[in-house]
Amino acid sequence: MALATAATAAAVSLQSLLTRPACVLRFGRRLPPHLLRATSSTSSAPDFNITFAEPAPAKKANASSPAPSAQPLVPWIVRGEDGKPRLSTSPPPEVLQAIALAEAEAKKAAKKESLKGQKGAVAAAAAASSAGVKTKERKAAPAAPPKFSKAARRFYNENIKEREPQRLAKVLAAAGVASRRTSEELIFQGKVTVNGAVCTSPQTKVDILKDSIYVNGNRISKKLPPKLYFAVNKPKGYICSCGEESKSVVSLFIDYLKGWNKIQPGLPKPRLFTVGRLDVATTGLIIVTNDGEFAQKLAHPSSNVTKEYVVTIDGAVHKKHLIAISEGTKIDGVMCVPDLVEPLAESDTRKTRLKIVVHEGRNHEVRELVQNAGLKVYALKRVRIGRFRLPADLG
Repeated sequence: MALATAATAAAVSLQSLLTRPACVLRFGRRLPPHLLRATSSTSSAPDFNITFAEPAPAKKANASSPAPSAQPLVPWIVRGEDGKPRLSTSPPPEVLQAIALAEAEAKKAAKKESLKGQKGAVAAAAAASSAGVKTKERKAAPAAPPKFSKAARRFYNENIKEREPQRLAKVLAAAGVASRRTSEELIFQGKVTVNGAVCTSPQTKVDILKDSIYVNGNRISKKLPPKLYFAVNKPKGYICSCGEESKSVVSLFIDYLKGWNKIQPGLPKPRLFTVGRLDVATTGLIIVTNDGEFAQKLAHPSSNVTKEYVVTIDGAVHKKHLIAISEGTKIDGVMCVPDLVEPLAESDTRKTRLKIVVHEGRNHEVRELVQNAGLKVYALKRVRIGRFRLPADLG
C-alpha cells in the first residue's frame, strides 16, 4: 500500500513538471518556480499531494507604456587588472569609446555634407538669378582638379608643362640668353627672329621644340638647362650682381660653369643669378639659381618668408635699445617691424650680438632698425632663409 501511494505521488508530481516550465528567465537570472502546498478534496488523492500554483494572469499591455524588450545577454571576454581573461556582461571601455567616436564622426560628416549642399544650392541659385537662367537649366559646377603626388607634379613640369607654348621673353630667359627684362629689350630692338621673321612682341607664344628661334644670328637650343639651386656663404666685399664683375657672387661659379659640358653634355649653360641682394659688407646665406619663378616667390615681401640675421654691435646694448628695435622704423615710407629681437650670449663684453628676424626683406632693413635705435653695426650676417639654415661647415 505504501509503495502504491508513493508511486501515485511521483506520477502526479511528474505530470505537473511536464505541464509547467521548470524555471522562468527574469532579468538574466534563473528563478525556481514557487511551490505551494494544497489539500485535495478527492478521496483517492493521498494526504501529501504536492501541486504547483496556478500561473498568474498576464497583465494587459498599456498602450502608453511600451513593453520592455528582452535582450539576450552577450558575454564579453575581457582581460582584468591581473592580466587574466574573464567573462563580463558589458563591453570593454575601449569598445564603447570606439563606438561613440564612430557615431560622432558619422554625425559630423552628415552635418558637413548637408551644409555643403545648402551652400552649393544657395550659390547656384544666386548665380542663376543674376544671370536670368532657370534653375532647371543650371549646370553643375566643375569639380576641383585632383591633387597629384610630388613626383607626378615634377614629371609634369619637366616633360609636359615645358612643351606648352610660352611667351618669347620667358623662353629666352629660361634658355640662359639674358634676364627677362634684357630679353624684352632684345626683342624690341629687332634682334630676335622666330621661324625666319623678326619678332618685336615679347608676349608672342612660341614652342621651343617646334619653332626656330635666333638671337643675334645664334640659334637657341631646343633643350633647356635644368633648374639649379645653390646655397652660398657670401664673403665680405662681394656684390650681388649678374654682370661680369670680378668680385660678384656669380663669379664664384666660373670654375663650375667651365666644366659644364662635362657635367651636362648637350645642354646649354644656365644663366645664374642671386635671389635678393646682400650689401657689400654683409655676409652669410644667399641663394643662387636659374629659376625665375622660384626667385620671385622667395624674394617678394608678400611671400612672408622669414630671414634671420646675427648683428654684432660695437658697444653695450641695453633694454631701451631692444625696445626701440622692436618698435620698428619707417623705410621708404613703409613701417617695418621685426618679428623677433633677441640678445645672444657673448663672452666679449665690448661687442654684443643680437638675433633679428624679419619677413619683409626691404633694402637695408636690419641696418636701419639698428641705427634707428642709436647703435652702430659692426658686422651683419644672414644665417637663415625660411626653414633653410646656413650650414656651419660651409666656408
